Amino acid sequence: MTRIRPISLIKSLVLVLLALSSCQRVPPLHLHREKHVDFLLPMVQLDLLVYWSYDLDYDWRTEWTYGWDDYDREFFGEIGYTEPSIFDLRRYYLADQPGSNHTTVDEFVVNGNRFRARYLFGYHDILVWNQIEDKGGAQSLVLDEVTTLDSIMAFTNMGITPSRYEAPVYDRAFYQPEELFAGYSRDVYISDDIKDYDHYDEETATYYKQIDMELHPVTYIYLTQVRLHNNRGRIEGVDGEANMSGMARGVTLNTGIANRDAVTVHYNVRFKRDCIISQTGEHVDVAGGRCLTFGIPNQNSSRVTRVDEVKDRSRHYMDVNFLFNNGMDSTFVFDVTDQVRKRYKGGVITIDLDVDTIPLPSRAGGSGFDAVVKEFEEEQYEFEMGKD
Repeated sequence: MTRIRPISLIKSLVLVLLALSSCQRVPPLHLHREKHVDFLLPMVQLDLLVYWSYDLDYDWRTEWTYGWDDYDREFFGEIGYTEPSIFDLRRYYLADQPGSNHTTVDEFVVNGNRFRARYLFGYHDILVWNQIEDKGGAQSLVLDEVTTLDSIMAFTNMGITPSRYEAPVYDRAFYQPEELFAGYSRDVYISDDIKDYDHYDEETATYYKQIDMELHPVTYIYLTQVRLHNNRGRIEGVDGEANMSGMARGVTLNTGIANRDAVTVHYNVRFKRDCIISQTGEHVDVAGGRCLTFGIPNQNSSRVTRVDEVKDRSRHYMDVNFLFNNGMDSTFVFDVTDQVRKRYKGGVITIDLDVDTIPLPSRAGGSGFDAVVKEFEEEQYEFEMGKD
């Protein structure tokens, strides 16, 4: 399998530097109301193998049969997260009132991992997220910075694809978001007392104050695959579209907590023949794709450490439209609730389907039927048939 690019789970150690103009060996801090402050955000590289280490013996690559070739990279992008290089920073001045509401905001764009600006002495809240690269005007992500200064909401809008499964409010599927990372530090104190600083640099006449800030993913990657056993050419492909239901509509950047509203996310899939299951050596056909979401509703999945901490009880369905060799097509709907909850930070979602057990569609003109596939023990399935 082609080795993936590492993600930047950007676990950042932020250094605050207070620059002084004095040439004394260890000068006092002058009681000016403003001083320069530098932020340094070194990147820590972390790949999916580490980020998806739910179990000590779990390696997602052994489960992932679909693979990831040059066409997949062209069509879907990289399989994992990509490292951002431009960031948006919002600074909120609290004066001498830590924990207070935001009344003003300073906006900055940070190129690279270093930021320098003038700061007033006192408390500050600082919010950072990666800037979304505009790819030909096709950005899906929307940021709400107007409703309140105390939090910023990120979300996407509805598309034109109908949403039929586990969609109690919205009757159409939503676009995937772009990759998004965010970090929030509250009550950062810029002091006029030298005792509050960690280090003094004689060469630059600068005091250093260390602050811990972490930027975590607030969008989560699901790699979905339907492995077709005993196909023998009966299913020839897919129409290229798929949906994942029960995912969050958006996320609050300040907290990393996903929105309560459950929506369906529309994404693309591709069909490959004669793939090999690494554990068994069996040859199968596979419909696979990459779905980027805001994760499970009503939680910060990056902070979850165990399955029993997952709060939301939404059902999750994945539907894929298959094309048969008799010219018919059928939408198969898979209940993947248990898998999504188990892989709450994203991961591989696998359905194994024995084509010998599938009744072939026979009605001409569009989809022959929808097949809701309920998973049972020993990889046996029950099909609930329904006309469009």
